[in-house]
Amino acid sequence: MSKPPAAEMVEHQLIRRGIHDQRVLNAMLTIPREEFVPAEYRATAYIDAPLPIGQEQTITQPYMTALMAQSLALGGGEKVLDVGTGSGYHAAVLGALARQVITIERIPELAASARENLGRTGLDSNVTVLCGDGSVGLPMEGPFDAISVAAASPQTPFALLAQLNDPGILVIPVGGRQDQDLYVIHKFNGKTTTKVAGGCRFVPLVGKEGWREG
Repeated sequence: MSKPPAAEMVEHQLIRRGIHDQRVLNAMLTIPREEFVPAEYRATAYIDAPLPIGQEQTITQPYMTALMAQSLALGGGEKVLDVGTGSGYHAAVLGALARQVITIERIPELAASARENLGRTGLDSNVTVLCGDGSVGLPMEGPFDAISVAAASPQTPFALLAQLNDPGILVIPVGGRQDQDLYVIHKFNGKTTTKVAGGCRFVPLVGKEGWREG
């Protein structure tokens, strides 16, 4: 008897590739990823690849979502900023791992769709969706114990580092428009250290401290 698609995803795409945080695995096992993709992609919602969600944006591949969530090392009591809401799936995963998630999306249509997806699945109790320039964060809501950025920046935005609590962790793809490295930045005692979790490919972070439109 074959396993459900979510179980196959967790076993073959996540555990076998080094995802070991049981809370992350449980979240991705139980959150219905198919509810966060357009209807025409529901049959392939659990494949290990990004999928179109409209507005020239994508939902991040499952492994990268898991790697980013694991890198944040969330214990359950954190206030998290999620930049690049997309369809809301990543925010839903973070919401299962943290106390509060504020997620920001620059495209109004996607922000509205994410609210609908989160509400329909009942995963919006501790997740707030806002529309705005995620590259500058939300200074009035900070500081944040963790910040996750699901869009690629040419450099680490200073505004996001300034809004990161001490101690805190920021995960962000940094590099060119086509290929990037996933930075895991730890802030501790006023200093930051950066490790590279691996190579990646994200849509551009468009905004004042990211890429210009077009």
